[in-house]
Amino acid sequence: MPHLIVIGGGITGVTSAYALARQGHQVTLIEKHRYAGMETSHANGGQLSASNAEVWTHPSTLIKGLKWMLKADAPLLVNPKPSWHKLSWFAEFVANIPKYRDNTVATAKLAVAAREHLFGWAETEGIDFDLKRQGILHIYRDRAGFEHAGEVSRLLAEGGLPRRAVTPDEMRAIEPTLQGDYFGGYFTESDSTGDIHKFTHGLGLACERLGVKLLTGHAVTRVHSTGQTAHVTLQNGEVLSGDAVVVCAGVHSRALGAQLGDRLNVYPVKGYSITVMLNDETSQAAAPQVSLLDDETKLVTSRLGNDRFRVAGTAEFNGFNLDIRADRIRPLVDWVNRCFPGVSTRRVEPWAGLRPMLPSMLPRVGAGRHANVFYNTGHGHLGWTLSAITAHQLTLHVAQWQAEQQPAQVLLPATVAP
Repeated sequence: MPHLIVIGGGITGVTSAYALARQGHQVTLIEKHRYAGMETSHANGGQLSASNAEVWTHPSTLIKGLKWMLKADAPLLVNPKPSWHKLSWFAEFVANIPKYRDNTVATAKLAVAAREHLFGWAETEGIDFDLKRQGILHIYRDRAGFEHAGEVSRLLAEGGLPRRAVTPDEMRAIEPTLQGDYFGGYFTESDSTGDIHKFTHGLGLACERLGVKLLTGHAVTRVHSTGQTAHVTLQNGEVLSGDAVVVCAGVHSRALGAQLGDRLNVYPVKGYSITVMLNDETSQAAAPQVSLLDDETKLVTSRLGNDRFRVAGTAEFNGFNLDIRADRIRPLVDWVNRCFPGVSTRRVEPWAGLRPMLPSMLPRVGAGRHANVFYNTGHGHLGWTLSAITAHQLTLHVAQWQAEQQPAQVLLPATVAP
């Protein structure tokens, strides 16, 4: 079996390494941090949300972006300072607006298909990641938002995902702790939540049990392919060679792809989260059990075990900037205080991560210019949701490449017995 080098130990890199190892491949996984899942896969919103499959390439996104550009606490914030990377990304984003419908349906199909793989792997490997299969409730404060959600629901249904409209009274029955006035909501019973970091860590351990060699604490400075062999240079000067390389490096995939002769217009879109520590019984009782998505504020929630409540969201186009800004964290805390006043926000852990987004909002999975170069990257806001299915798709691309490497069998004419 060929030796594959996987670059990146986030959720896509670890799921890729695991899926390849299950197929019997020799795999080396390189991660620059000491542990897997320490960047964008560390503290995201926690939702495994096929119901959030709507791509952002809708005209309303541009209108909101322009309206919010000078508002520091806006859900969508664009740094007006120009760069060629940002300008080219937005130009391609606009070009993908006509594909909004098709890409939303395609994303929903991927998200539904991912569940079987992810849940099956977790069960097989005994991974505890605070999985909560109690659905996701989308909440709307006005008619316009609710009616747009109805249009999205029809697209999701085309992708194989049913969800139902619910009244304010039904919303309170689904999640009694939610406070405030709402026009209505949509409930997706088949969606779920979990701790992405715990899952990534657990699957990383499973990778080692399957024989994957984990090289943590090693940054990649260069990658090269001859078409037959892949060479990966580490920061310490060591060069690793394999039969193929798989780039799963999130927002760093663009630079690595360029070294390999491939263009991946991945842009780092910053998101923030807070983890509210539920240190008392009152807060534990007042925090929701059902996951929420507030479409107006672009915030999502997940209950992680008994004593943690995660709130995440917002989108910031500001390059490779990981600063945790107080004016971006404050709206998340205020949202908790307003919607769940019984929850103490005395202890809150802020976090920021960079989503690897392609202008189409669809991940790049498959071969590059060289036959032995593969990509599994660019998942945007749905990396956690889509990771298992794209890892499975990757194994199919690798299997096709492997079959093409086999020498063709020479068929001889049958001999006739005398």
